[in-house]
Amino acid sequence: MNLEIPETPRRIVVVGGGHGGGAVVGFLRQYGFAGTITLIGEEPVAPYHRPPLSKAWLKGDVTVDGLALKPGPFYSEQNVELRLCVRVESIDPAARCVALATGERLPYDELILATGAYPRTLPLPGAGHHNVMTLRNLADAEKLRGALGPGKRLAIIGGGYVGLECAATARALGAEVVVIEKAPRLLERVASVPISAFLQRYHERHGVGFALAANIEAIEGTDRAEAVRLADGRRFPCDALLIGVGAAPAIALAAAAGIACNDGITVDDDCRTSVPHVFALGDVAKRPHPLYQRALRLESVPSSMEQAKRVAAVITGREPAHAEVPWFWSDQYDLKLQIAGLPFDADELVVRGDPEADKFAVFHLRDGRVVTVEAISAPPEFFAGKKLIASGKVLTAAQLADLAVPLTELIA
Repeated sequence: MNLEIPETPRRIVVVGGGHGGGAVVGFLRQYGFAGTITLIGEEPVAPYHRPPLSKAWLKGDVTVDGLALKPGPFYSEQNVELRLCVRVESIDPAARCVALATGERLPYDELILATGAYPRTLPLPGAGHHNVMTLRNLADAEKLRGALGPGKRLAIIGGGYVGLECAATARALGAEVVVIEKAPRLLERVASVPISAFLQRYHERHGVGFALAANIEAIEGTDRAEAVRLADGRRFPCDALLIGVGAAPAIALAAAAGIACNDGITVDDDCRTSVPHVFALGDVAKRPHPLYQRALRLESVPSSMEQAKRVAAVITGREPAHAEVPWFWSDQYDLKLQIAGLPFDADELVVRGDPEADKFAVFHLRDGRVVTVEAISAPPEFFAGKKLIASGKVLTAAQLADLAVPLTELIA
């Protein structure tokens, strides 16, 4: 008599409880994966939306439940084991298991690394004071929220998206704000000159002060940060200090396991790492992008979602979707900045609309093809630009700049 031996369910372990980790477990179940899934996160809460931390959370407009990526019952209903407040100490690729700080060892058939990124700090005297903060997770945001309010003085080091979003929120809550930036303009690495200039003017209209091309000498204060002192002698008193100078990929766990890393965990088109049965996705992953013929590490929710879908499709044997045009957004005051594409090798810049009307778009072209669009409170231009980037249609600068030329005609 032949006895059939039941097949052992496939085991997936996901390391990282951020947007990418939370999304991939959902797509795995949606795509029919029937094996076991364990999601391990170091925070005490289930995966949640992080963009609202610098806005709605600081204002008190959203609760923890409102931030949640999935409803509370989702994990139990979908038979996903959620391990919170747990740190993964090491990966053993040969034995296909991970070691936890609790002493446990969890075996896997497929491992997904979604370890994200951590905020960069500055090697400055006084940077360790309790009221010197960064913003990356819910605990950071809650600490910052307690430092804002009427009469409070917030100094922000870094004129990037996080710094500007927090500046806008802090002003809405009545705090005095100064933004200190090393570069000669805001968003120097990620936005065009017209966008930088517009946002500076808009923030100044709302009472934010700026110190650009600034070299910081020290953070003053004995027991707490009391002021930021610049090399030129200027001094900015503060009750709290926020450092927003970018994030670095959390690669230590992968690197220690012998997984190839280079400003992120190196992956292929399907988010596979250099080690068999190990994937990486989200802010930590550096992957080749077919639209740009180069490897990129993109810190954005849309990118994390796209990669989560791809990993789930590969594991379940589905045909992965084509790579999307990268896109990003930032909400500041009543403005919405939407960006599609990346301006590699752009040779022409076109402004459509009137910046003085607080509604316009900047198109970046290469050989007559749109490669990037930056839209300030101009969703139609954003969506049209995104389609033009994907299609590669050749246009003239005059066509893009002329508001009498309908967007429907441009993308036809």
